[in-house]
Amino acid sequence: MKRENLNQIADLIIGAAIEVHRELGPGLLESVYEYCLISELKKRGLSVQNQVKLPVFYKGEQLQKDFYIDILVENEIVIELKCVEVVLPVHQVQLVTYLRLADKKLGYLLNFNVPLLKNGIYRKVNGF
Repeated sequence: MKRENLNQIADLIIGAAIEVHRELGPGLLESVYEYCLISELKKRGLSVQNQVKLPVFYKGEQLQKDFYIDILVENEIVIELKCVEVVLPVHQVQLVTYLRLADKKLGYLLNFNVPLLKNGIYRKVNGF
């Protein structure tokens, strides 16, 4: 998918996330934001999957452990949701790891536990 198309989808994602945050505010469980964001993304005509299984391999062998992508939009953009006091570097590294393992180019870490959502949005790219 072209960068321009990814950015158009990203704009829809950010708009949907802002709408959810405007409606609910901070302080709820991550799962609540997940389901509300999925609803908003679908209302915007986007293809959405949640809790997408991402198998883990070690030296070519698949382990009996999987990671789960919170939300995958248009089979291209990974969304990792958080509801934490402080976004730590490990949270951002987690998103980058998911991007690499899933071979996706763009991802967002969205922390809903902030007074203003724009302060909780972290964009990561893989290979642009």
